[in-house]
Amino acid sequence: MPVKVEKQGPVTTVIIDRPEARNAVNPETADALVAAFENFDADPSAGVAVFYGEHGYFCAGWDLKHASSGEANLELNKLAMPLDGSDPPRGPLGPSRLELSKPVIAAVAGDFSEI
Repeated sequence: MPVKVEKQGPVTTVIIDRPEARNAVNPETADALVAAFENFDADPSAGVAVFYGEHGYFCAGWDLKHASSGEANLELNKLAMPLDGSDPPRGPLGPSRLELSKPVIAAVAGDFSEI
């Protein structure tokens, strides 16, 4: 499972767990992230979400192996913003277009020792 959810009291932690891709987001991961954040938003006992990347890196962005597979262009066409004012589909990376009613904190860490 590319996304794990942990709950501790009012805190929900959403974790990307794709070490083989440095937590890059493919369609399966994007769908799982959307589901995790929608479930968090609908949970009356949840007060805040923490968005975290497992294995020492937050997220490498869009999965470039998937992007080069030939399927990505079809997917991106389906994810385009509608021109008719209807609700947009999920973002290419998942929850970026969601409008949640509760706060989400990104737990991003990095090594700045070589800057």
